[in-house]
Amino acid sequence: MKRAVATLLLCLPAVAQQPNNPSERWQMTGEFYGTTRYYQLDLDRHDPAHLTGTFSGKSLTGTLTGNHLLLSNKSADSATTIDATLSGENLSGKITTGELSSPPLIIPFTAVFVKPLVKAEPRTHEFQPTTFYREFSPFHKPVLTVNPGDTIHTTTVDAGGSDAEDIKHIAGGNPQTGPFYIQGAQPGDTLVVHIRKLKLNRKTAGSDDQLVQSALSPGLAIKTRDNNKGITWHLDLEHMTATPEPTGEHLKALNVPLHPMLGCIATATSPAGSPPVTGDSGSFGGNLDFNEITEGATVYLPVMNPGALLYFGDAHALQGDGELNGNALETSMDVTLTVDLIQGKRLGFPRVETATQIIALGYSGSLDDAFKDATGNMANWLIEDYKLTPSEIGQFLGAAAQYRVTEVADRNSGIALKIDKSLLKNLQ
Repeated sequence: MKRAVATLLLCLPAVAQQPNNPSERWQMTGEFYGTTRYYQLDLDRHDPAHLTGTFSGKSLTGTLTGNHLLLSNKSADSATTIDATLSGENLSGKITTGELSSPPLIIPFTAVFVKPLVKAEPRTHEFQPTTFYREFSPFHKPVLTVNPGDTIHTTTVDAGGSDAEDIKHIAGGNPQTGPFYIQGAQPGDTLVVHIRKLKLNRKTAGSDDQLVQSALSPGLAIKTRDNNKGITWHLDLEHMTATPEPTGEHLKALNVPLHPMLGCIATATSPAGSPPVTGDSGSFGGNLDFNEITEGATVYLPVMNPGALLYFGDAHALQGDGELNGNALETSMDVTLTVDLIQGKRLGFPRVETATQIIALGYSGSLDDAFKDATGNMANWLIEDYKLTPSEIGQFLGAAAQYRVTEVADRNSGIALKIDKSLLKNLQ
């Protein structure tokens, strides 16, 4: 049985705020059987006697009489009513919703008017973490509050929980620095993270000699069945190269160039579900293990909670495509990044931008499904920002798409679809 948007977010009118722009956005917090849920209402109150708006894709009509707001939507088999009291830029009341053939759901809520961003003078915050988290949870207290445009300089521990001095602070499993609260961020926005600087802060990294099961044919599985050895890599921070210790007979001269990256970057998931562990990935970001999330890249993440609640960690000195060992060159790192916000832009999956490419990510239980997710993510990007038609999307992707395997080591596999910006310049 369809519970007609029982997760409601009602948002409601405010006081004039922008008299020349009657379209308003309200963010609501509702209690659904003891669980907090966030929703959005866009309202046009040009005429208080004939209000119109949209809520979860539904059209609403109603009135604002004094401080009493009444909105409704009714179809042949279901109905939704919002009955609330307006007080300045706050709203409180109840949502009554459900199918006409069943008892209605009644959800109490409060709502706040979402103001346009007013950017303050950018600041740089020096933050030394003392606590790290192993879930991308909305329930952890923010470690720092920053404004859009601000820069954060901080540090991470490695995937096993050890810092720059190789002192262990927390159990392993990709412990994260954060969460950072970004002022003005609301569910339905996009968090923009510019990675300014990734500086390795110790001379060792850990990995192993195993290959993940998803990469093994039966024959290779037999050949590598005894592989179970931890490998320490020596990091030459002056020349930015790495050498395994101890080396195998044929790897004595191996000296690979380093490419520091963040294995994990995410916003907290919705409080409506259980928080995923920091080894997981999904629409929120998470353990992406994509080796182009590095210096100079910009990461776009969906906002699912007020303040966005940004986490990052799992520093890698170097990682090949797919993270075939199940570990990269795991180490700790100093991180400098700048946060920004795009209000009202909702993402389905994370995206990445570099100086030369736009990159749509997809993560799912199989590479086939991740491939589809990445393709859909890029198609939506081309529709939203470049206004391509379905026919044009097919023509363009058929000629321009570049696919990379990002991750096969964890529960979800990952695919990145890359487009050169030089081709985008030719789109009208």
